[in-house]
Amino acid sequence: MKYNLLRMAPETTSAESYATGLLHTPELSSRSTRTSRIDWLPFAAIAVLLVVLYFRVAFKLVNDWLEIPDYSHGPFVPLFSIFLLWDKRKLLAAMPIRQTWRGLPLVIMAIVVLVLGVYGVELFTARISFVMLLAGIVWTLLGPAMLRAVLFPLLVLVLAIPLPAILFNQITFPLQLFASRVASMILPVFGVPVLLEGNVIQLPIMKLEVAEACSGIRSLMSLFTLAVFYGYFLERTTRRRVLLALASIPIAVIANVFRIVGTGLCVQYWDPDKAQGFFHEFSGWVIFVVSLGCLYLVHRFMQLFQPAKIPAKG
Repeated sequence: MKYNLLRMAPETTSAESYATGLLHTPELSSRSTRTSRIDWLPFAAIAVLLVVLYFRVAFKLVNDWLEIPDYSHGPFVPLFSIFLLWDKRKLLAAMPIRQTWRGLPLVIMAIVVLVLGVYGVELFTARISFVMLLAGIVWTLLGPAMLRAVLFPLLVLVLAIPLPAILFNQITFPLQLFASRVASMILPVFGVPVLLEGNVIQLPIMKLEVAEACSGIRSLMSLFTLAVFYGYFLERTTRRRVLLALASIPIAVIANVFRIVGTGLCVQYWDPDKAQGFFHEFSGWVIFVVSLGCLYLVHRFMQLFQPAKIPAKG
């Protein structure tokens, strides 16, 4: 009985090793590699088509990031979006892929928007179509659950797209008037007489024009983008992240008002030439740093009066 048991063990091992050898034969290995490559061919073809369709649009967008100071934060937005996807890589890898035709209308609509933007010479429309097309492709090829999982990284890309001129002017002009009005109310408190004419503050020495570049839109866009980044890393709930991002808007507007007040004081009590040169540029950086500090204080205030809920350990 003992001999039979010893005799059967090698046969079982031999059979298992033979089966294992069949599974790892060169033919099966090459076939599985070929199959995996075939599975990735549609995605590679889609990537090539995206490059062909959006090469000129992307080139002009990068050029705007480098030349328009209001969107100097643009290059960091795609990197942040990629980081968001990498941060959720385990969750995305575990999600089942369920292809559906329901995302096809969004793909078609994105292509139509792209054509209208290119031939209508509307850069914003052509650029926003890229985000729409990515969402449609994910929805069609990977399923609605995957789209919900990557929706935030896709929407973040919108922060890197410059606003259309008509909308940009609708925002900047009221900001110019608001900053001029409030600054003209604060300057007399410091003994500086002013006369307000639209967005021009008449000082005793010279006129101080609150131009489009001084409307605060630059710090507003940059601070709002940083608030989105800040909220993602330091907050866990969507509600608190939204509140933190919205808080950056009044912070940027008020900070710009104090920048104009500082410029007026510099003109009145120091040197008008210095107010227009180094001080003007340096004050922009100082005010932006102060705005970041105010954003941090708002976050601390939120944590003090609305502490984040810590889930109980089961």
